[in-house]
Amino acid sequence: MRQRLLPGYLRSVLYGGVAIALCAPFTARADDTGQQAKGDAATSAAPSSTAPDASKAKQLGKIVVTAQTRSQEMQEVPIPLQIITAQQIQTLAATDLSKIAIFVPGLGVDGSQPTQPSYSLRGISTSNFGVGTESAVGVYVDGVYAARSGGALLAFNDIQRIEVLKGPQGTLFGRNAAGGAISIVTNEPSDKWEGNAVVRVGNEGQRYGSALLNIPLNNDMALRVSVVDNQSDGWIKNQANGQRYGGNDDWGSRIVYRWNITPDTRVLLSWDHERLDQLPRPQIGIVPLSNNVYQRPPFPADPSTFLNPLHAPLYNDAINAAETRTFNGANLVVDHSFSWGSLTSTTAWRGFDTYNDMDNDGTNHVVSYLDTANIEHNNSWYQEFKLAGNNDLMDWVSGVSFYSEQARQGSQVNTNTDSLDTLAQNVQGVGLPLTEITQGLQAMGLPFSFLGDSWREQINNDGRFKAYAAFGDVIWHLNDKWDLTTGLRYTQDQKSFTWYNVPRQAPAYDQTLAALQASGIYDLLPPSAQQALGVFSSNIVFPNAVGQWVQSNRTWHDLSPRVVLSYKFTPDVMGYASVTKGYKAGGYNSLEIGSVYQPEKVWNYEIGLKTVLPDYNLLLNASAYYYRYSNLQSNVLNPNYNGSGVPFYMVNTSDQHAHGLEFDAQWVPIDALRFNLTGAYINATYLKGLSSSGVDLSGQPTGEPYFSATTGFDYTVHGVAHGDLELSMQYAYRGPTRCNADSGIQGNCYSTPAFTIGQSTQRTDARLDWHTPDQRWGVGLYGNNIFNKRYVLGVGNETTSVFGTPYATVTPPRTYGIEFRARF
Repeated sequence: MRQRLLPGYLRSVLYGGVAIALCAPFTARADDTGQQAKGDAATSAAPSSTAPDASKAKQLGKIVVTAQTRSQEMQEVPIPLQIITAQQIQTLAATDLSKIAIFVPGLGVDGSQPTQPSYSLRGISTSNFGVGTESAVGVYVDGVYAARSGGALLAFNDIQRIEVLKGPQGTLFGRNAAGGAISIVTNEPSDKWEGNAVVRVGNEGQRYGSALLNIPLNNDMALRVSVVDNQSDGWIKNQANGQRYGGNDDWGSRIVYRWNITPDTRVLLSWDHERLDQLPRPQIGIVPLSNNVYQRPPFPADPSTFLNPLHAPLYNDAINAAETRTFNGANLVVDHSFSWGSLTSTTAWRGFDTYNDMDNDGTNHVVSYLDTANIEHNNSWYQEFKLAGNNDLMDWVSGVSFYSEQARQGSQVNTNTDSLDTLAQNVQGVGLPLTEITQGLQAMGLPFSFLGDSWREQINNDGRFKAYAAFGDVIWHLNDKWDLTTGLRYTQDQKSFTWYNVPRQAPAYDQTLAALQASGIYDLLPPSAQQALGVFSSNIVFPNAVGQWVQSNRTWHDLSPRVVLSYKFTPDVMGYASVTKGYKAGGYNSLEIGSVYQPEKVWNYEIGLKTVLPDYNLLLNASAYYYRYSNLQSNVLNPNYNGSGVPFYMVNTSDQHAHGLEFDAQWVPIDALRFNLTGAYINATYLKGLSSSGVDLSGQPTGEPYFSATTGFDYTVHGVAHGDLELSMQYAYRGPTRCNADSGIQGNCYSTPAFTIGQSTQRTDARLDWHTPDQRWGVGLYGNNIFNKRYVLGVGNETTSVFGTPYATVTPPRTYGIEFRARF
């Protein structure tokens, strides 16, 4: 291969000893095969940093993916996608997808509540409003859809790769992939004995361990067992009780059995288990308060006095504060090869129970106490039969699927009569009825008190969902250069949903009121006092349809087509143009009794270029797109200005559109060095929509930043202590939030003298790693967010107009540690 001037010049610079000082931050290598190739090379003659040969250069983009539900090399797939490999996950010491998502431009994963995560891709996201809906970004594990957010963000365990597919994937992946799809692929048992172990220890009490054992049972059978345990003490101390929040307590295991029944028939059976048990997300109060827990906060709240939540103390007093999950899942895959193609059957069951109870006022004051709990139970079944084949004319796949799910949810609001008295004063302007009544009775020597009593309101939901689908996708080989892909999926969704608003539970209050009535004193109270006590005899937070079953049944149908035309300019350069449709099933808001919303639909138009330049050891991919999204539902906070003044969450519907550009560059100028640069630009605005306060949002930005990007390098020095020494660094940037008329109310854009929400964010991760050439032993020093860049993510305004106690969520601080690895 001819040596080009630019790689030759850079090699001279590196030999001059100034490479590390000049390099930009790093991204992990694009494929895991490169690590093995590097190890093999190191066992040969003396280490070298000369330009790689053509065969190694062409490894760029050679990752095999299943983005089109069949195995293809990444550069052959006319879909914009980004791959996260097992090597990248290890390099960044990531424990779940939320810890690595910032390094995928255009992708957002909020994992601050692992039982209630949220996903966004290309500006499309779905707020979590209960089991009545799914995300617009589909998460698939080994081809099986993770319908509920409660089971969609699990700890990484023996992951082979993650494929992030951008744009609608309705034809190939089905319903609820309107914004894109995240396909997580795990490792299968192999025919070789294999074992490895990883141990990490770090600051904030980090303790992480994983282990894997692959056992060939005989020539036709193999078993693969892996476990992972992730623990940490937490990064912020709760001044209310001394507990440390922000920690991890997550344990999981995975067992996979493979049996080659015949040379043409294979069975894969897997079992996944996870147990999560930790404290909930810290909610940091930003209003300065006294140490008297019975003193009511100033009302209304004054932003000029707000504390900076990055430095403010944490006072959370939720009585049953916890976030827990027990997850189990089983997969059975049977595939059989014919002379003309293959048949694959996938049968899957997933079940989990979650509990998330957190503080919602950011204080430890009795008179502003509020916590909320989300409790879910879920079981789902999935069955798919898929036929696939190829010949000189076409490469095709077709199939049918059935999905069945039962989801139960309880949404609790826990408070007390002192807090409800504060609400009555601040919102209703009626003074403090319970306080005054209690003080009056006790002044007369009567042993009655209506203060300090617990109060719970809860809405229970039961959802039963079924989905049927038939799909086909054909790549027509028009000639040696032109391919035409046509696909179509038909989906039918059947949903049954119920609400039951439980009568409020306040046993101590009811007992006191009954005793007061039995004594005859109640009849002597002034009419205004009797009226006030009567108000507290029914639901206040959830006042609608109390004690009633409300049910809704809906059926929706959809046809999602896909057309892609691709052209091979050269064996290493492909261009494509596509038109695809995405679909997300309609659903319900768990907290809005009787609510029904229609399906979301999106049309996406895209052109792209995929290029490998072997002479330069360079991969360049780029795409440009425009989409139009109809009926996008969002869960938003309604300030209720024209009503009682008590804010509530509602479903807001809007039409949006966006145009954007994306690019991906990987460069290997010499064997020892790899660069990466990935970026995304998007301009997303409302076509039609009203804010929760009634403001017309048409033409305003949706909030998605214009730019996001990541860049980095990986540099290896061979022959250090009989091994390889690698320096890796990766940098990610996300631009400032583009605010609109509703951003302040939702807490997404906010500016006070103490802090700002919505500014651009940055993160830099780094690793210095030594390992033997055969990767049997390794040790690494790693750091995540090494420059300790921290940000205020948002303000919770649910209690601002009720108690005057807004709270904030923030990003965690820098983490670092040491990792030990062993493999046999």
